[in-house]
Amino acid sequence: MRYYLIAGEASGDLHASNLMAALKQEDEGAEFRFYGGEKMAAVGGTLVKHYRELAYMGFIPVLMHLPQILRNMRQCKADIAAWKPDVVILVDYPGFNLDIAKYVHSQGICKVYYYISPKIWAWKEYRIKNIRRDVDALFSILPFEVQWFKKRGYEVCYVGNPCVDAVERWKEEKAEDIPTEKKDSIAILAGSRRQEIKDNLRMMLECAATFKGYKLVIAGAPNMDEAYYRKFIPKGLDVEIRFGQTYQVLSESVAALVTSGTATLETAILRVPQVVCYATPLGKFISWLRSKVLKVKYISLVNLIVDREIVQELVADRMTRENIIKYLGELLPGSAGREQMLKDYEEMNRVLGEAGASERAAREMVKFLKV
Repeated sequence: MRYYLIAGEASGDLHASNLMAALKQEDEGAEFRFYGGEKMAAVGGTLVKHYRELAYMGFIPVLMHLPQILRNMRQCKADIAAWKPDVVILVDYPGFNLDIAKYVHSQGICKVYYYISPKIWAWKEYRIKNIRRDVDALFSILPFEVQWFKKRGYEVCYVGNPCVDAVERWKEEKAEDIPTEKKDSIAILAGSRRQEIKDNLRMMLECAATFKGYKLVIAGAPNMDEAYYRKFIPKGLDVEIRFGQTYQVLSESVAALVTSGTATLETAILRVPQVVCYATPLGKFISWLRSKVLKVKYISLVNLIVDREIVQELVADRMTRENIIKYLGELLPGSAGREQMLKDYEEMNRVLGEAGASERAAREMVKFLKV
């Protein structure tokens, strides 16, 4: 069968590549054409356009590149119509992908599947109408989404979380490098975008440095360079920066300060106690706006999955030096807070389920296509 996949950023490229590999196991005649990246290309098929040409985030960048974005959409629609796939598989990236879903459905070209749901449970809930109308099947990687969508009249299939797969695969490959002795580092994960690093890194480092006897290690984002990080490291502070080694850095760390995102989930899967840190300009205003716009109680996936506060979320005006030092201190060896968080992590991991998300998703997709 013919599979047309669309992933608009690096994480989508990773998860889509794993899905493609699993689809090849389920369907020996699988053919792929896609918008994505190097990881998808390595599996095989035709890369039509790289996600770097699609990934515009934020109001101003989108506005500045609107002609290019609209041109990409037109080209993608025409390419799908010409290739005539059996299914279009959309991977997150809702602004682009939901428009593609509408087109494919309206033209009756083929089935439309969504892998990794848009986070409409956080905001833009109105998009459920588009999904009901245009998406034939949605494959979820977050367990709480099943009930959320069901309450709104749409059945989704939970297949497990690919972060579990990624961590388990890393453990198998790096078994000899995972430390078993006493850990002496504090990991700093300050986000993957320049603005996040600018807003968060310096304060995270200054607070972590108050705990003597620990090395400070920044897990560098793959699209950043070391010079940018160095701009926000306080003078005289000895900090190591390591790229492409996030799981290794976490495995060697006693605790972590993590900017919200998938990294909070990966940190919990690796059983590293953490504090979520997300500073923003105009903190009080952003906190007020968050209470009016967001439809969820938490921003970290860890807390959302268990529907209660496992990790502290120091967001906007809550991210102060006093709070970071207080809550990080409660996670160091010998503290009751550390033991409780590790216990809570086990609950979260039970809810997530076992590895094998890509394989389960591929199996269900092929089964649905044969019906």
